[in-house]
Amino acid sequence: MIEIERKFLVTSTEWGEPSDSSRIEQGYLFIGKDRSMRVRRIGEHYRLTLKVSQQGLARHEIETDIEPEKGQALLDDLCVEIPIQKIRHLVPFDGKVWEIDVFDGANAGLTVAEIELSSEQESFSLPPWVGPEVTEDSRFLNANLSSAPFSGWGQSYADLLVENRGR
Repeated sequence: MIEIERKFLVTSTEWGEPSDSSRIEQGYLFIGKDRSMRVRRIGEHYRLTLKVSQQGLARHEIETDIEPEKGQALLDDLCVEIPIQKIRHLVPFDGKVWEIDVFDGANAGLTVAEIELSSEQESFSLPPWVGPEVTEDSRFLNANLSSAPFSGWGQSYADLLVENRGR
């Protein structure tokens, strides 16, 4: 499957009532220049995902469910960095569903909104709570947040918003 997504910082929590919210823990089994493999837990459900970068914003994404015992063992023993922890809110806006990730743990204070698109040219409306786009900033890839968490960037979220406002 091809995944095309764009990422934005979030400027407020005024996004309304999410259609769903889930606590996510995800760790990376390997992180390469153009690919990564993660294990993700949502409740008692575990999924293994391989992502490989393509041209532009597109990435190949292959996912498969795995048994809870194996998934937890991967998270506990085989991740290359400390797993990421976040709450994901699914928020409908203008015919699209936005994924708002509110990070905690080593990435506490960071909130990122993502939208998945069918093509890089697909148009969409920006909600009023969406701020600067950070799609092209590799620091915001979850794989990179695992190895270089927001807590180590030496800046506040307010400073991050100001830094990215012109993008």
